[in-house]
Amino acid sequence: MNNKTFVIIGLIVGAVALASIIVLVGQGNVRQAQIFLPEKVEQTVAFVDINDKVKLIGISGTAEDNNPTLIMRTSYAYILTVENHGNQHHRLYIEGFDVQTDLLEPGQKDTITIYPTKEGIYNYYDKRQILTQLGQLKSVQVIPSDGFTGFLKDLI
Repeated sequence: MNNKTFVIIGLIVGAVALASIIVLVGQGNVRQAQIFLPEKVEQTVAFVDINDKVKLIGISGTAEDNNPTLIMRTSYAYILTVENHGNQHHRLYIEGFDVQTDLLEPGQKDTITIYPTKEGIYNYYDKRQILTQLGQLKSVQVIPSDGFTGFLKDLI
């Protein structure tokens, strides 16, 4: 083969390689940060006993306050891990979804999964002999940017 053929083949291979790289990067496959929203929300909380009162504290994915307001998104799996750091048995019960953890001995943990379909505010309790309200769980809907109207649309 002559030199012209090698140059033409080289240019074609180079153009195909460049186009492949552009397609790969343009589809979001090469990023230093995740650009797509996760399909689940994960949080971890723990029961603690302070001065004979039960509290729920945030460990991961939520505020570390006493009895934090937990937030989940509609149409996403909400995975809540509950640990018992107290010295009594505890069980987390979420009203409205009628879900609860197992009765947790000190040092144990359990995970519950919720699939919220609508917005709302739900109370969560420590359920042993009686229900003791600890805080709230909010289900919120996040609107995609193409759903904005009015002046917000102009900002995007």
